[in-house]
Amino acid sequence: MDYKALYQTKLTTAEQAVKTVKSGDWVDYGWCVGTPVALDQALAARMPELYDVNFRGGVLMRMPEIFKIDNPAAHMTWNSWHMSGIERKFIATGAGFYGSMRYSELPRFYREHIGHVDVAMLQVASMDQHGYFSFGPQASHLRAVCDVADKIIVEVNENMPRCLGGMEDCIHISEVDMIVEGNNIAMPEMGSVPATDVDRKVAELIVSEIPNGACLQLGIGGMPNTVGSMIADSDLKDLGVHTEMYVDAFVDIAAAGKINGSQKMIDRGRQAYAFAAGTKKLYDYLDNNPQCASMPVDYTNDVHIISQIDNFISINNAVDIDLFGQVNAESAGVKQISGTGGQLDFVMGAYLSKGGKSFICLASTFTQKDGTVASRIRPTLSNGSIVTDTRSATHYVVTEYGMVCLKGKSSWERAEALISVAHPDFRDQLIADAEKMHIWKRSNKR
Repeated sequence: MDYKALYQTKLTTAEQAVKTVKSGDWVDYGWCVGTPVALDQALAARMPELYDVNFRGGVLMRMPEIFKIDNPAAHMTWNSWHMSGIERKFIATGAGFYGSMRYSELPRFYREHIGHVDVAMLQVASMDQHGYFSFGPQASHLRAVCDVADKIIVEVNENMPRCLGGMEDCIHISEVDMIVEGNNIAMPEMGSVPATDVDRKVAELIVSEIPNGACLQLGIGGMPNTVGSMIADSDLKDLGVHTEMYVDAFVDIAAAGKINGSQKMIDRGRQAYAFAAGTKKLYDYLDNNPQCASMPVDYTNDVHIISQIDNFISINNAVDIDLFGQVNAESAGVKQISGTGGQLDFVMGAYLSKGGKSFICLASTFTQKDGTVASRIRPTLSNGSIVTDTRSATHYVVTEYGMVCLKGKSSWERAEALISVAHPDFRDQLIADAEKMHIWKRSNKR
């Protein structure tokens, strides 16, 4: 088949392509750095004449033009699977909502429960000689979206890295309805926040627990990235990668010669990930790199897959944790901040791994809007806060004041352990609160 000729028959303008969207349609906007740009601009121009258009997407790295129209709530609803700061602000206007999930289940949501998408708009890499468009660094759930979409419109960006993998990482031109050539804009970048002294103290405690040959999963945020930086500077060797999100820290660890995947029980020698976001350094590293495997999230985050990898190390952030060991990593009370993502998947999978460990890391305190300092270790989670990790799943908890393992501990032992790593200024009050809840035993006072 002459794929170049077929390409020309499907090539159209963004303005023409978005005419397929009708009032009441469900439109999927892809994911993270794969969110369309030219199509979004063209659709935003049409939005004032449309009503009740429902969008799905997540981890937005750019503000879509559809967010900027007059009175967006009258014309559209944004439904986010995992919120970035851009989405958090937009949802606060009343024009959007969060969709709760365990990230590993998202492809199944589309194939079995959602079952139908009117229009899928995805930014992709240039077509290869075999007629395939790479989804770029976000295989995630995009193949499942395409499987149930009535219309598939791809927006080609020559700057999108071609990410290899072999599992649901691309789409063939024969399956595509329309092709739009975008403006080849640079990939959006997600820079890392400079490490704080607290980040470094937490990272030191975690790195000391990582053995040679371990397989790593790093969550987003300052602490996990600081751990990655320390690993790059450590004496660790023969490390592997199997992660949900691929971040710059992995590139640094690989550049330091620490990653070869030689000890992995599956995908030996390859770094598996569901999506990626970072700086140009990261995108350049992933482009056409056969060592890196772009995989669907129902593979990377599958507890049964994770459990097959010995010495699996999972490192994630939290907003706060209560004295029972319940972890909130996504909300401030009823206000959604981000999403559940795959944290629970990896917390459970790492514990099932032979020699595996999951670490929930957090600073002991935070500064509130009024300038007062509060403890992230609380008697109970605040009213409406989401339990991302149940108390039975939580393994290690780490603050700048130490590390505790909650497995095998009763309620009073958990309270005692967590108070021991709380900020000293709050320990007496936490003890008093634990006494009121009848989960305190004065063994640490002897």
